[in-house]
Amino acid sequence: MTGDAPKKPGPPKKRPIRAHEVCGAKYLRTIRKRLNPLRGDRACANRRLHLDEYTGYVFLHFFNPLLDSLRGLQQVSTLRRVQQRFRLPRFSLGSFSEAGRRFHPQGLEPIISELVAKVCDLGMHRHLSALEKTLTAVDSTLVRGTAAMLWALWRTDDERAFKVHLEYEILKGVPRRATLTAGQAGDAKNLLDHLSANRLYVLDRGYVDYGLRAEILDLDSSFVVRLESKAVYEVLEERPLSDAARKAGVTKDILVRLGCADSPELHNRRLRLVEVHIPNLDALLGRQPRRRPVDRKTKAYRAQRRETVLLLATDLLDLPAELIALIYRCRWQIELFFRWFKIILKADHLLSQSRNGLTIVIYCALIASLLIVLWTGRKPTKRTYEMLCHYFAGWVEDDEWEAYLGRLRRAVA
Repeated sequence: MTGDAPKKPGPPKKRPIRAHEVCGAKYLRTIRKRLNPLRGDRACANRRLHLDEYTGYVFLHFFNPLLDSLRGLQQVSTLRRVQQRFRLPRFSLGSFSEAGRRFHPQGLEPIISELVAKVCDLGMHRHLSALEKTLTAVDSTLVRGTAAMLWALWRTDDERAFKVHLEYEILKGVPRRATLTAGQAGDAKNLLDHLSANRLYVLDRGYVDYGLRAEILDLDSSFVVRLESKAVYEVLEERPLSDAARKAGVTKDILVRLGCADSPELHNRRLRLVEVHIPNLDALLGRQPRRRPVDRKTKAYRAQRRETVLLLATDLLDLPAELIALIYRCRWQIELFFRWFKIILKADHLLSQSRNGLTIVIYCALIASLLIVLWTGRKPTKRTYEMLCHYFAGWVEDDEWEAYLGRLRRAVA
């Protein structure tokens, strides 16, 4: 029997988006007022698409669940109602793609700083509100890329990924700054290039760099950083533990000199090590320890450790040991933000493949998160984001959305 084999049917085509399914013009116009200074930035002299319009469509992508692709945005740009109500022009796929490569994302940084300054302390950690320096968690998250992203080098020549390095103000519950680099870039080197004064940096083991910690102290900032268990130090003094410290899991509080004489950046400074014991939840509840895979190919497993010991180094010599432990536990807030950032907001969706375009998308995601905090008075949640998406999709009326915001504000008060 001759002839070609029948082709497998592809996925069904999505139905066109209707004009009444794109709402929220009032809120989007409020956002675009802050983008007016970007009006003069154009991708090319003979193109009509400006940076404020480009970012306007990116915000539509975040807030409307129907607009989950670049082609969906392009189709919506052809609707007269969208053009009139949102004051956004029609664009072509080629124009939008080229604009992402040519626009300068630095114009969005002052807007992020302005919004961060307007957010008040959310009152989540009252024991830490008296700290003199701004409590800032720093970490990065990896986003897989495509083969066309030649700039996003990762582990091998064939793998592409980029990192989003984030600074997160813990007491406000908002991101402060983000930097985008190739996947193979070092976390400590990136933070070293963006250090600020009067901050208390909370860092994980990925920032093991004596030069970085010395630079933080030289800028009149402080740090609480987790060390590896094999860290080298010289014990100078062992401090007694209070009942509150023991209750918080602190097992040791000592003054030390970190490193050896060959690393004088920190060896000549008196620092503090606080050892914190954290039992595993399975051990607390008396359950069998869960097993996690070691090698997917051989299906080998090992039991998860029942307990964890954190070795925390800091220059804060006068702060109670239980507060040092609490400060590091608060670092988990940045991990929760990454979950919101990638899973709920879907900010890792590749609307662009260029470094400039992706940086603009990441900045817009930070602005969207900040706006939700300013609108609701609390950290963004999945339920609030769903309600906001329903509003932008036309399923929630103006009075219903305002009533929902009122309930959230009363709950915070």
